[in-house]
Parts: sequence; C-alpha cells; structure tokens
Amino acid sequence: EYPLHRHVSGFTSSLRTSSAEAFVPTSVDMPNGLRRPHQKPAILRKISAAQQLSASEVVTHLGQTVVLASGTLSVLLHCEAVGNPKPTISWAKNGEEVKYNDRILLQPDDSLQILSPVEADVGFYACNASSALGSDTVSIAVTLAGKPLIKASRATVINTESPAVTVDIGSTVKTIQRANVTISCQVAGVPEAEVTWFKNKVKLSSTHHLHDGFLLIANVSLSDQGLYSCKAANLRGEVTESSQLLVLEPPRPLPYLEDLTAMLSSAETGTRSVLTSPSGTKMTVSPGSSALIGCAVDGHPTPNITWLYSGEPLSLRHRLLAAGRILQILNVSDAPDGEFSCLAQNEAGSLTQNTSLAIQEYRWSVDKLMPCSASCGHKGVQLPQLRCLLDGAEVNTSHCKEKPKPDLQPVACNRRDCPSRWMVTSWSPCTRSCGGGIQMRRVTCQRLTAKGSSVPMSNEACAQVSKRPVDTQNCNRQPCVEWVASSWGQCNGPCIGPRLAVQHRQIFCQTKDGISVSSDQCSAFPRPLSTQNCWTDVCGVHWRVSLWTVCTATCGNYGFQSRRVDCVHVRTNKPVLEHHCSWRPRPVNWQRCNITPCENGRLMRGWEAVGCRGGERRQSRLSEMQHCAPC
Repeated sequence: EYPLHRHVSGFTSSLRTSSAEAFVPTSVDMPNGLRRPHQKPAILRKISAAQQLSASEVVTHLGQTVVLASGTLSVLLHCEAVGNPKPTISWAKNGEEVKYNDRILLQPDDSLQILSPVEADVGFYACNASSALGSDTVSIAVTLAGKPLIKASRATVINTESPAVTVDIGSTVKTIQRANVTISCQVAGVPEAEVTWFKNKVKLSSTHHLHDGFLLIANVSLSDQGLYSCKAANLRGEVTESSQLLVLEPPRPLPYLEDLTAMLSSAETGTRSVLTSPSGTKMTVSPGSSALIGCAVDGHPTPNITWLYSGEPLSLRHRLLAAGRILQILNVSDAPDGEFSCLAQNEAGSLTQNTSLAIQEYRWSVDKLMPCSASCGHKGVQLPQLRCLLDGAEVNTSHCKEKPKPDLQPVACNRRDCPSRWMVTSWSPCTRSCGGGIQMRRVTCQRLTAKGSSVPMSNEACAQVSKRPVDTQNCNRQPCVEWVASSWGQCNGPCIGPRLAVQHRQIFCQTKDGISVSSDQCSAFPRPLSTQNCWTDVCGVHWRVSLWTVCTATCGNYGFQSRRVDCVHVRTNKPVLEHHCSWRPRPVNWQRCNITPCENGRLMRGWEAVGCRGGERRQSRLSEMQHCAPC
C-alpha cells in the first residue's frame, strides 16, 4: 500500500489502493474478432491521479480520494465496467441509493456528477456494476480537508451458513461459531489518518490480524463477542465507528432439563414426565391423568419455544411452565392420538423435537383364579379373579365400570376324599342360667368322600390325626344376682305441686345369698326406681296477697305502692316457710303507680298516717288532714 498525492489548482486528490485494486480486465473482444464468452462484471480501477478539466472542475476514477476545496464547482466520478452481458451501473452514497436532482446528475456514460458540492455531499460513493452473472462494487471517498472520514454502515448482517463474512465498520454482525469475520474500516482524509482498533474500548495489540484497514477475527467463538471500534485520527481530529459482534449458536438438544425434575416433584400423584428429542420419544400414560413434556434445548441467543400438537398450535387445555420449556397437559384424554412438538428458534436456526403419548386403556382381566373353597370333598370350586388392569398393573375396579364384564365360570377343585376327622354337633343349651351349668354335644369320627357322602370311622382313625374334642363343658358360671330395694322414706321432700312431694329409697345389687356386689353385675336386669312422687298435707299451701296500699303520690314519677305476700297453709290459713310455695312463682309485692304529669307544677302527695287521737286514726297530705278508720 502506498499513498499518491498530487496538488491540482482548486483541489487536492489522494489515492489509497493495492495491487489487487490495480488489476484491469482485458478487452471484451478477442484478437481474431470473435466475441468473448460470458464474463462477470468488473469495474476498472485506475491508479492515475484526478484530472483537472478547469480551475474549478475535478474529474477522477474510482479508487481515488477527492478532497473538496473552497473553489470546487464540479466533481465528476467515472465508473467504467466490463462484462458480458454488459453490466448495469448504479450509484450509492454511504450505503443508500443516490437520489438524483438538478445538482447531482447521472451522465450518459454512467458517471456521477456533483455540481456546486457542499459539506452534505461528503461521504463514500460506491459504483455497483451488476448483471445476471454477478456484481462488482468499488468506492471513492469525497471529503473536506480536516478530520478523517470513515466509510460506515448501519446494516445488520446475519451469517448462519458461510464460513467467512466481510462487513463495513458500523454494522451489527451476527454469525455462527468458527466463521472468519472481517471488519473493513475504509478511511479517507487529508492529512492521511492513522487507524487504531479497539475491542470493548481496549486497544487491540499488533498480534491481532490487522491489515490495510481490515480486522480479521478468525475462527469466531463466544469469547470473541463484543464491541469492535475503529478510530481514525490525523492532525485535524479523529473519528470512531464501532461494530457489535454477536456469536450465534443454533438450538441444540440437551440430555436433561433440571426444571422438569423440580416440577415433577411438586406435581400431583400420577403425573408422568418425558423429554422431547429430535428422533422422537414415547410415553404411556393413564387416561385422565396429567403429563409434563420438557423441551431441553440450548442456543445463543436463548431460543424461543413454540409448542405444536399434530403440527398445529395447541387448542387443548394446557399450561406453559419454566419460561415455556415445559408443557403441562392437564388431561391427556384430550389428546388421544397425535404428536407433540417443540419448535426452538433463534437467529442461528431452528430445531424441532417430538414426543407422543400413548393412552393405556383400562380392561378387565380373569387370568388368575381365587383360592379353592375346600381342600377336599365334593364342593370345592375356584372362581376366576376379576381384576381391573392398566398397563399390566391392578387398579381400583371402579375404573373399569364402563367396560363389559367377562362371563365368570367356576372351576371344580380338590374333588377328593377327605381324611378322617372329628365331627361335632352344636352345644346344647346350658342347664342353668346362672350359678354354673353344663352343656353337651355329640362327637363322632367320620370321613367325607369325593361324592359328598359321610362315612362313619373308628375313633382311632381320627385320634391319629388330632385329639378328640371335648363333649361336655361348664357354662353360665356367673353368680345369680338381683336388684334389692329398701323401704320408701318419708314423704317430706321439697314440694313440687299442690300436696305433692318426693320420697326416696336405696337400690342394691346382691346375690341370692344376700351378698352385695357391684351394680355392674346387675346391669342385665331392669333397675328399680329410687325416687317417686307422694302426697303430703305439708304441701297443701298457696301464696296469699293483701290489698295494695294507697299510692304515695297522685302524679309525677315517684309514686309507688306495696302489698303483703305470704305462703300460707290451705287448711289452717297460717303462714309457713316460703320454700314450701316455691313450686309456684311468688307474686310481686311492690310496684310504681300514678306515673302521670302533674298539673300547674303542683305535686299532690298521698295521705300519710300521722297517729291516733280521740279514737280516730288521722292522715295528712301537705297542709290538709282527714279522719280515717277507727283506731
């Protein structure tokens, strides 16, 4: 690389190129006059300096750097391309298509002319030659004298397949691992600028692949992610552009999912779990149960997960757990057939993993027989054992209630003569109900044949097998007991009604010999009463009341009157203790009276006794006095 500087009146031109850029394709026509075969487009790179057509005009070819001066009135950018078929020429500025107007013109020879250039025209102009066979692009920088200019892009480049990718600085690069990433930092400026590279604001050392404004990041891995910056600096200033490098990792399957284990431990009993896989997995589940399906994938960035059933979005009842990595089917009977899929996607690619659920049906089984009902004789039978099975395991028979039951046929078993054995009859009734009695039964030695008949045998035949059962035993050995009552006591208890009181007696449990025992031993017999009602003259009483006294006031709120209340005997009419009358409510002996407002604020008090004089009792009321009953 070498710079060329040539000063021309009204402008300065500077070129930065390489031997590859100086290559010029051969002519389209062959020497013998025949047409050349098809050829990809190629733009001619010329290393000659810019030409001066007049004092204020600049004419240059691609590969140059044009520095505008104050007197520059026109800049003509030539773009010559060869190819078969003839390529189409288009222009772009800073990555965007040039918009032509009365100042920026496209000439008939595909040159780009800028009239009266201003500061807004500064930038990198790219000529693109394209045809059906391909395309070629070459840039030229138009700048002002001063701080450098960097050709930057704001594009986002996503590389998921290519082993190498090249971008302009300013782009966002998302690429797969192990690819080679080249970042171009094309700089123009007068004076010439020095380029420095940084990663995450830390200057890159010379050991990195830095060459001619390019940074090569070979065999990219996750550790290469970061912000790469290109700083161009000269005596007039500096400028920096940056590119973000993100390393993509397509979704890949994992052998386990920790969240699934945690979810399963807290799920209801009977819930089963399964992981999806690229090749597909299967799981047998019980009807009506719940199932957890895990999608164990990894990738960078973290893949988004979409669940499908039979290739369609989920419409059955479900829950998404663990950020969508676990699908809970609330009732597997909603999905009788079909395949569940988890689609994991990120910018690097996608991965589909599958699983299918097989619902095990409940069914009746008669593959086992119940134990024989007899060990010998003629009545031994075995019934088939009816069981409800799910996936070979026995479950509650209620699960099979909607299934038709198979016909059960009993099977004869152990149809053979029984060995000799003792036969006994039932015990006879006890000879006594208490105090000790005797029971008896009949004991014989017999043998039951396979035909069902019983053949008497000698006692010795049975004695060889077992000891002869007893034919007599004691019974009802408990003592004979009965309830015994004492005489009734006096009828002098508390009065419970007119001439009605209560009398008591004691109750004992004792044997026939007169020995007292616990009452529990007589609990089998009805217990006699220990209390009863009785008639007594003492309870011939009632409440007697006198007339009410005169009210203490004729009006107001303070008047009251009283009367005498006594408990008296009906026959003698003499007072007795009040508790004898307690079986009836006691009448009140005091009440308020004349509770009415007084007229003209005058309080009329009742007559009061003031003594006896001259054989007459006197009463007074305020200043008045009257005669009353004789003394």
